[in-house]
Amino acid sequence: MSKLLRGLLLGASLLSTPALAAHKAPSPQTRFDGFASNLGYHITVTDNKVLAGCPDKPVQQACFHLDLDLTLPKALPKSNWAIYASFVSPLLPSQSDAFDVTHINGDLYRISPKAGVTLTPGRTYRIGLMASAHLFSPYFLIPNAYVAADGLKPRVIASARSKTDTETGEERLPFVTPFTDEAHLGTQNAADKTQWLTPQRLYDQTAARTETAAAPEFAILPTPLKAQHLDGPALDLTKGIALNTTVPMTELAAALKESGLKPARGGVPVTITLKPGQPESYHIEAKAGAVAITAADSAGAAYALTSLGQQADYEHGHLRPLDIEDAPRFGFRGLHLDLARNFESKAHILTVIDAMARYKLNRLHLHLADDEGWRLQIPGLPELTDIGSRRCHDLKEDTCLLPQLGGGPDNPAGVNGYLTRADYIDILKAAKAHHIEVIPSFDMPGHSRAAVRAMEARYRHLMAAGKPAEASQYRLEDPADTTVYSSIQHYDDNTLNICLPSTYAFIDTVMESIKAMHDEAGLPLHIYHIGTDETAGAWTGSPACQKMMADEHLDIHQLGARFITKVSDILGEKGIEPAGWSDGMGSVDPKQMPQKVQSNSWGGLFSGGAADAYRQANQGWDVVMSTPDVLYLDMPQAADGFERGYDWASRQTDLYKVFAFMPENLGANASVMMTSYSQGATIADPTPLQPGHRIAGMQGQLWSETVRSDAIADYMLFPRTLAVAERAWHRADWEPDYVAGKSYSYGDGNVPADRLAADWQGFQAKLVPELKHLDTAGIAYRLPVPGARIADGKLEANAPIAGLKIEYRIANGRWVPYSGPVAVTGEVAVRTVAPSGRRVSRTVTVKP
Repeated sequence: MSKLLRGLLLGASLLSTPALAAHKAPSPQTRFDGFASNLGYHITVTDNKVLAGCPDKPVQQACFHLDLDLTLPKALPKSNWAIYASFVSPLLPSQSDAFDVTHINGDLYRISPKAGVTLTPGRTYRIGLMASAHLFSPYFLIPNAYVAADGLKPRVIASARSKTDTETGEERLPFVTPFTDEAHLGTQNAADKTQWLTPQRLYDQTAARTETAAAPEFAILPTPLKAQHLDGPALDLTKGIALNTTVPMTELAAALKESGLKPARGGVPVTITLKPGQPESYHIEAKAGAVAITAADSAGAAYALTSLGQQADYEHGHLRPLDIEDAPRFGFRGLHLDLARNFESKAHILTVIDAMARYKLNRLHLHLADDEGWRLQIPGLPELTDIGSRRCHDLKEDTCLLPQLGGGPDNPAGVNGYLTRADYIDILKAAKAHHIEVIPSFDMPGHSRAAVRAMEARYRHLMAAGKPAEASQYRLEDPADTTVYSSIQHYDDNTLNICLPSTYAFIDTVMESIKAMHDEAGLPLHIYHIGTDETAGAWTGSPACQKMMADEHLDIHQLGARFITKVSDILGEKGIEPAGWSDGMGSVDPKQMPQKVQSNSWGGLFSGGAADAYRQANQGWDVVMSTPDVLYLDMPQAADGFERGYDWASRQTDLYKVFAFMPENLGANASVMMTSYSQGATIADPTPLQPGHRIAGMQGQLWSETVRSDAIADYMLFPRTLAVAERAWHRADWEPDYVAGKSYSYGDGNVPADRLAADWQGFQAKLVPELKHLDTAGIAYRLPVPGARIADGKLEANAPIAGLKIEYRIANGRWVPYSGPVAVTGEVAVRTVAPSGRRVSRTVTVKP
């Protein structure tokens, strides 16, 4: 027998052995992984106007309807399995003969085969779902649905993952049918007059806002108080500057680097001196070959260098002589980042700090804990981050939190994570170098599920270790509490029990840790934000609260105010000012609060927000406008089936709307802004601002329920943050003075349209150079799509940010720069291009 034949026979015998067959058989986990890879998961929202079949709702209450299509692979798991998926609107009973849909908690649902039903491999099963809400954007639909089975590792369904668009870098949701049916998906009821911003409508809107104006002489952003050019030869800054200052360089180094001005021997002399004046103010005089800067403090000196650098860059390094006097409108100019719902990296926070400093924002409000995550390491309480910063598939929550908001089963980056103590101190040091105060916040007593669950895990661990005293030391819930409630985000267990001494021991420990970090960084903690908003309650059935109410002669409605005043006292003992959201802060007796209090006013413009803001300002509090209609940067930037963002406060918060906000005359906003239903309305002034009181500042907020990456955060923050900075620093001449008791209505002419339009044009001209800077900084800001129409066979296009380049293409041809009306045939695709040329907007199509 030949060697070849013997080899073939031996190989055949080996292949037939039971041992090799067992080796070749895939493991249960491998089969399950294949199931997750091949399971089809697709959602189609069919209607936002379901007026019938909305269980337990009045006839006028509309619902939305969606179809979830599950296409089963040919091989199904042998063990019991279920899908876990996030739906931010509470679902009504499902319409399916094959699957049960069960609410777990928050936005997490389990979709499982019905008992006794035999599923057919390869078949598509449709599950009809409804909710008594609306769903105007595909980005309300959360990715990373996953499958789990007993004894196996859960896996994300491959078809339920998001993807990144290769052209734009933006997130896409391929498991969602595109939103193109405006008739059924664009609005929910007849009162809503909102229209999707199609290319044709955007063209008309942009044209209506356009005012012919000369290029601005100054490109400093935010706009200085006064600026003028002087006579004389230009100063050549291309060869650098020779800096002479008594201000410590540690307080100027960051601004000098940001300014682009290069220190050099023999450069243009730049002298900085300090002179008493309004905090953060400065004066620049550049003439006769030298620059003289006087500033009220080191922050003003830093801002002067930033402004000088912006103008020098605008004039290509050859600076015309100038005289600038500048001072801020508000002492509080803030930006709020929500790290709790989804995490933002330390690197991204540092990048945002750099941008804040460039645009003279001076307060960074870090939202570090909420229901879905605790994001800061606290020595002595490792469970807060070991468990509270992670989401995974652990329904008992012994090792992590439930995977809310598409957290998935396996600890993905962007969703999970936390700042170590060292990370936070680094952030504080960077903020200090940029003259930015950091205001930390762990929302309490509601919005506290991450802390509650982490401390319950700690309790169980220590009880098992035989340490009952330690176990109860920081417990945040009363185990005997029988209260049944549902929070605004549909949790039934997200509220601290404010009647337990252990709750205040926990708060004191956290505050001491935070204070120590700030002290170590050299940036003392002056303000702590308690939260105080949207408390669902968990106390009516709590024996601990029933005893407290009896002992202190309180009713259930007074407990929230008691909590705020008690925490404020704890803060006061540490020399820290309390802050909170206006609804919770409005429940307390001002006489029981410290003299210095900050309240973030988040009432709606058209739902009493002005009255609440003025009422609290009249109490002597520092009211910071955080108006959701305009300053919630998680709202969509356009009413469009392809835009992302929550929309409960506004269907469209574009750059222009933020620019046009009038924070010191809240009623006047009705003259130029519409309601969330795109209707004009009136804002009265039933609670006038009393003489001697004023608004203390304004703050842009980015909440992160749908912000799953740093790039998405950039898309929502920028360039709108630049408009926040403009209004917080500079009061425009078109803003009418506040008149107590005066009412305003849409289109009443109280805001001069021509001056607003001219100022808007000037802002855009200053914005384009800043977009180049954002490109260099690696910030993935939103590029708006162009407006476009085809009239008389010619393509006409305009960009919502004047100066952005536009490209078009016909069919699948090459992209061509647009320079003016051009003859076209058929459909035409258009997009805008970043000033750097490296990024493009989403492509839109215009039809003849």
